[in-house]
Order: sequence, then structure tokens, then C-alpha cells
Amino acid sequence: MGQAREMMDRLTETAIERHDVDSAAQFYAENAVLATPDMGEIRGRDQISEYWHGMMDGFPDGHYEAISKLESDGKAVDEGFFIGTNTGAMKGPDGATIEATGKQVKLRSCDVATVEDGMITEHHLYFDEADFMRQLGLTS
Repeated sequence: MGQAREMMDRLTETAIERHDVDSAAQFYAENAVLATPDMGEIRGRDQISEYWHGMMDGFPDGHYEAISKLESDGKAVDEGFFIGTNTGAMKGPDGATIEATGKQVKLRSCDVATVEDGMITEHHLYFDEADFMRQLGLTS
């Protein structure tokens, strides 16, 4: 197993399975970039940590089911499902608070992380934001 695969697995285990976002944030380089469909580009470890807190606070029972895992040339790619029940408030793309809906989501996602010198420098997170909002009951 290479360095990229190891870091992606540690990130998933720490942030999503154990919900220890503060520890998981340490896997990112200080000037890392996280690209998401809901919040766009997020720059810097502190802002990335804030994003992960928002997601995991909104889904305290959230977990990840992997479909496939790949690694090549310093990049790790995961495809799978994020599954959880929205029992906590979240911040929406416009910064407004979205109150808990009590709905369960099963959201297909794909993550691509670039690792350099043992740190995640770039992380692209892909999911269908419209499907996410539909599963939460916020759109039809």
C-alpha cells in the first residue's frame, strides 16, 4: 500500500467512522485545497476542518461504505456511499443554517486525494448535491 492509499484510508476512518474531525484535519497540509460540490473550493486546514465538522455534526451516525479503492501516482480514489441520518443542523451553501430533517441519506460519492510528503495537498469530493437535497426532503 502506498502513501496516498494509507492517508485516504486514515482520513476515512478518522473523520467519517470515528467522527474525530480535529485529528483528521491534521492529515491535510496547512495550505491544502478541498473541492466540494456544495461549498466549492475550500482552502487551508482550518477551513477544511470546519467543512468536515459541518458534515459530521449534521450526521452523527454517518459512515462510509466503500465500493472501490484505487491508487496511482500519488493519488488515492475512493468510490462508495456516505450513509447517515440528519439529526444535527448543517450550514448550507449560502451560509444559512439548515435545521435537522431526521431523514436518512445514502449518497454515492467519489473522493480523489493527492498526497505529497505524507500530507493531503488536494482533495476533490464528488457527490450529487441535488440528490443529497432531495434525500433530505429539501427539494423535490
